[in-house]
Amino acid sequence: MKEEQKTKDILSKVREIEIRARRLVEESLAGQYHSVFKGRGMDFDRAREYVRGDEVRTIDWNVTARTGTPHIKLFTEEREMTILIIIDVSASLDFGSNPQTKRELAAEIACVMAFSALRNNDKAGLILCTDEVEYYLPPASGRRHVLRLIRDILYFEPKGKGTNLVAAIDYANRVQPRKSLMLMMSDFTFPGSQAEALEVFRPKINTTSKRHDLVTLAINDQRETELPNIGKIRIEDSEVGEVVMLNTGSKKVRETFKATAINQRDEMRRLFTQFGIDFLELKTGEAYHPILKQFFSNRERRANRP
Repeated sequence: MKEEQKTKDILSKVREIEIRARRLVEESLAGQYHSVFKGRGMDFDRAREYVRGDEVRTIDWNVTARTGTPHIKLFTEEREMTILIIIDVSASLDFGSNPQTKRELAAEIACVMAFSALRNNDKAGLILCTDEVEYYLPPASGRRHVLRLIRDILYFEPKGKGTNLVAAIDYANRVQPRKSLMLMMSDFTFPGSQAEALEVFRPKINTTSKRHDLVTLAINDQRETELPNIGKIRIEDSEVGEVVMLNTGSKKVRETFKATAINQRDEMRRLFTQFGIDFLELKTGEAYHPILKQFFSNRERRANRP
């Protein structure tokens, strides 16, 4: 009976996210997605005789030599594209200071992008990682596939607790050799020194951004930046188990905590900006659709820039 109720709860949660995501896609994002994200390139369609004004660089020399008459190549856009969604499901993603956890927010964003892809006959795949890559769902299309993707993000039980985005990037490049749209979602908190972690991370994302259209989304919670004034509290790093005591009654402690969090986020932004990688910041409990709409608008302006 408990298992049956658990299944009903899972289906209810997945359906709830599907309804919100599909409404957003159908009402405002589908058209922007189509105009912003292109397919892999151009496919050869056929050859036709050259007419005055045609681009000389498109001449098909093989057909021209065979027929004795100048011909040019005609191409059609190869529309189908693959979206590979990479999500950090380390222990810190299960945190949320309001009813929505960071993992639930990641699932909803993934759902929006997957249904946008579905509307454009694109495929979506999924990688879930912690200390290592723990799960891979190969790219496919169809509503059932998207619902499975949401369910897997929400309810997959990882073995590890830490974060190793380098392993995820390496794996993504192996399973997706052709150019694709890669969406990486994480809180981008690394065990140990962030500076050391970024030094290892930097060459990997540089290489990946040259092969794929890489977009990064930071999933955070307000309490990871701003502490409430509630006296002494225990804070535990869910990935390494380290516990520290903080006196939130101290204004200096609160300000230092906030400054450290902002500095770490700024370091990530600078890193991605250095390689021309889009970096979106999202928080649990806050509306995300204005940020997505602005992201699409910015991409569209860049694409149309002369």
